[in-house]
Amino acid sequence: MSRLLLLSSSNVHGFGYLDHAAEQLRGFLRKERRVLFVPYAQMDHAGYAARVRERLLPLGYAVDSLHAMNDTWEALEAAEAVFVGGGNTFLLLTTMYRLGLMERLRGRVAAGLPYVGSSAGTNLATRSIETTNDMPIVYPPSFTALGLVPFNINPHYLDPDPHSTHKGETRETRIREFHEHHAAPVLGLREAAMLRREGETLTLRGTAGARLFRRGQEPEEVAAGADLSELLRG
Repeated sequence: MSRLLLLSSSNVHGFGYLDHAAEQLRGFLRKERRVLFVPYAQMDHAGYAARVRERLLPLGYAVDSLHAMNDTWEALEAAEAVFVGGGNTFLLLTTMYRLGLMERLRGRVAAGLPYVGSSAGTNLATRSIETTNDMPIVYPPSFTALGLVPFNINPHYLDPDPHSTHKGETRETRIREFHEHHAAPVLGLREAAMLRREGETLTLRGTAGARLFRRGQEPEEVAAGADLSELLRG
């Protein structure tokens, strides 16, 4: 039974690092006390891991970082829970493929390992990274992600501003361009929004809501607390 907590972001205006998600983390990680952190979306692995460790320790969680493990496969097998942090999604996916960790992590989560993702870590959990906002600073062997949910997510989703003088493409425009080539739904997760999966149940958590984009349809507003389980059925 897959268990996922997918955050749009670790940083939200008006809150400290991960503060907006603290209660959701406590509710999600019910009995797990050690978290295996995956820092590969950023280059400073040790510094990133230290920041996460400093924040999660007061919540009652010890943090081990995958980059510091002698055997990454063994570390994944022994993990009680995994947290994949944000940064650059292309860098994260490239590193996961290079280290040969994609199938191993996918299998562990399918077997019940709790998975927490934020931003790039949330993108990694989806069917592909084709709706990320990041620049392709490195080139992964594939855009195919873990497929822990069978749809795409756009973290940090920003609504079109009718008063803006900016004439560039909006997030909505970019997602419509994606749907010119792909049929998968895309969930635009606003800051402070998150998804929680418990087996075949998927709910929208947090306070900000989301927008659901389907090919050939107008976007649908999704309120916090909504049941999105039908997205798991493809």
